[in-house]
Amino acid sequence: MGRRGKTRKKRKKKDRKRGRSAAAADRHELYELAVQEPLADCELLDQAWKDIRGRLPKSIREDFCGTAIMSIEWVKYRPGNTAVGIDLDEEVLAIGEQRIRKRLAPADRKRIKLLHEDVLKAKTPKVDSVLALNFSHFIFKTRRKLKQYYKRAYDALKDDGLFMLDAYGGSDAFVEDDEDREIDGFTYVWDTNLYNPITGDVIQHIHFRFPDGSALNEAFTYEWRLWTLPELQEVLKEAGFKDVVVYWEGTDEDGEGNGEWASTRRGEACEGWFAYLFAAK
Repeated sequence: MGRRGKTRKKRKKKDRKRGRSAAAADRHELYELAVQEPLADCELLDQAWKDIRGRLPKSIREDFCGTAIMSIEWVKYRPGNTAVGIDLDEEVLAIGEQRIRKRLAPADRKRIKLLHEDVLKAKTPKVDSVLALNFSHFIFKTRRKLKQYYKRAYDALKDDGLFMLDAYGGSDAFVEDDEDREIDGFTYVWDTNLYNPITGDVIQHIHFRFPDGSALNEAFTYEWRLWTLPELQEVLKEAGFKDVVVYWEGTDEDGEGNGEWASTRRGEACEGWFAYLFAAK
C-alpha cells in the first residue's frame, strides 16, 4: 500500500542504485525503497510493547503483507521471532517468497510463512501482534466492513495482544495534488488524484520517475476511504479492543520529524502527519 504522503517523516539515508530507468525498474523494489521502513517498524513495535505490556513480542501476523519485507525483517530482528504474512495477490506473494530465500538463512526460513488468503476469512495461530500497515485497512470503506476486519484481527491475537496500524492525515491530505521526493536514482511521487468530501473516498497513485526522463506512471493505485483518527479509535473499541494508544512523531529544531515516537493524546494540526495506533486486547 502507499505510505506517508505529505508527512513530516524524516527518513534515514539509504544506499540506492543510481542511473535507474523505467525499462529496467522493479516497481516492488522501488516501493520497498521509497515507502517501507521495516527496521523502524520493528523497533517501534518493541517500544510499544514495552510501554503498554512491559514485555517484548515474539510472533506477528502481517496482514496485506505484499512482498513481506516487514515479516522478513521481524524474523531477522531477533532469534525466536516468528511471522505469518497474508495477502490476496499471488504474484506479490511469489515475490515475497523470493525475498525470503534471498534474505533469510535456511534455518530462519522455518520461522516465516506466507498465506494466499483473505484477511476477513484467514484462520491462523494466535499471535502477539497483528499488523495492518501502509494504510492497508483503509480499503474497507464502510464502518461495518472496517469493524468486521478489526474483529478478525482481535480474534487472531493472544489474550494480551496488540494490533498495530497506521494512518495519515492533515490539511494537505484532502487536496488533490501530488508530492514528490528525490531518492537516489529515482523520484517517488505520491499523487492524491481524487478526494470526495461527501464519502471520504480517495484515489491515490504512486508514480516513479527517472533521471533519463522515463517514468512508471500509476505503478500502484489505491482506492480507499480516508479515515480519521477519532473514527478509527471508535471502531477499534466497538470491535472489542479495550484501549487504543496513538503514537506521534517528535520534531527537531527545524520542525521536521526526528524519528522519535511517543504515545500522546494531543497531535499537531500540521499540513501532513503520519501516526501509528496500537489497540490493546
